[in-house]
Amino acid sequence: MNYYKITELPGGIRVVSENIPYVKSFSLGFWFNVGARDENKSNNGISHFIEHMVFKGTKKRSARKISEDIEAYGGYLNAFTGKENTCFYGRGLSKHLGRTFDVISDMIQNPLFRTTHIKKESGVVIDELLDINDNPEELIFDKFEEILFAGNKLSLPIIGTENNIRSFDTSTLQKFHSEKYKSGKLLISASGAVDHDELVSLAKKLLKNNQAGKKYTKRKLSLKSTPGAFTIEKEIQQVHSIIGRSAIGYNDDRRIGLKILSNLLGEGSSSRLFQAVREKLGITYQINTFLNSYKDVSAFGVYFSTNEKQADKVVKIILKEFKKLREKKVSAKELSRVKEYLKGSTLLSLESTTNRMIRLASSVLYFDKVIDPEELLKRIDAVTAEDILELANEYLKEEELTRVFVRSPKKQLKKVA
Repeated sequence: MNYYKITELPGGIRVVSENIPYVKSFSLGFWFNVGARDENKSNNGISHFIEHMVFKGTKKRSARKISEDIEAYGGYLNAFTGKENTCFYGRGLSKHLGRTFDVISDMIQNPLFRTTHIKKESGVVIDELLDINDNPEELIFDKFEEILFAGNKLSLPIIGTENNIRSFDTSTLQKFHSEKYKSGKLLISASGAVDHDELVSLAKKLLKNNQAGKKYTKRKLSLKSTPGAFTIEKEIQQVHSIIGRSAIGYNDDRRIGLKILSNLLGEGSSSRLFQAVREKLGITYQINTFLNSYKDVSAFGVYFSTNEKQADKVVKIILKEFKKLREKKVSAKELSRVKEYLKGSTLLSLESTTNRMIRLASSVLYFDKVIDPEELLKRIDAVTAEDILELANEYLKEEELTRVFVRSPKKQLKKVA
């Protein structure tokens, strides 16, 4: 990370890059500070739909030519949408950096949004939506955040609704695109065999200054308390469940301690919940914790799936482990093990140029600077057993937890105590 540089252009576009001298490829991402959190109920899903539509053609390139201009040179092109950001990215050999930059620049600035393309792609996106609805492992996370963040735009699903998807037309897409995808909301992130000055030169040459927007949009956050049990009925064999709550986001330094707490509970086969539920009792195949973080809040919880007869028992074990962490400090040995696990996974992720590109972008988007891995490792080491005990007492109180279940309507259990 000693090789990273950041430049801000007059129009508000920021370029962050990291040269890795021992690789011959690059990962290049164009990040817009736009996502589901910038939508409303009537246009929910439009950011994700635009992500799809920019691949359908521009004035210079057809959809086929967009893919051929990258793949014919051994490259790769893709995109993803989140609740706060949208990323269009490519990978390739260093000599094709300019070509990849040109293709993505054209896509994001000059999408056609033709009616025929919109109709075809709406079918594709609806099919994607139905896939999510058919998969309880994916569906439950959408439903958990919908309940957890009720009353806030964070509750909106990234993919939107079928009615909204069918309603999108050329005018709607063009208006949202012109308002939200401005130069001041754009961050270009690159890692690998890249030259920073070349990236800046390409940005100046190929990107328009179409008004500077805010680097990070301040979204309102007003959360309602949602403790209790909620059930989504589906014809499935297993029970899928999440037990969790809202917690601190990227803007709170204690989030690293919460990440350690999450890892201690359910990350890896040596974690407390994996050992207590899967190894000792063998009553679930999958059980793990998660911390989905946004600028000012996180969704924190435990996910598991099991058969109907064992669901109650798994819940009781989870709550028992929560209680242990509220009442007794974690040992120095266990805390050290979890820290080493987290540090190891952090460093191992840096072996991928794409992971490094994403990490650079996330760091700048959320902290306005690049957090050096060494600094992050020091922050992890600085977390104490007292910190973990304090966080456990703040975030693992049984009466404040939200419980969501996806289960068959024919096999309802009594409400979890």
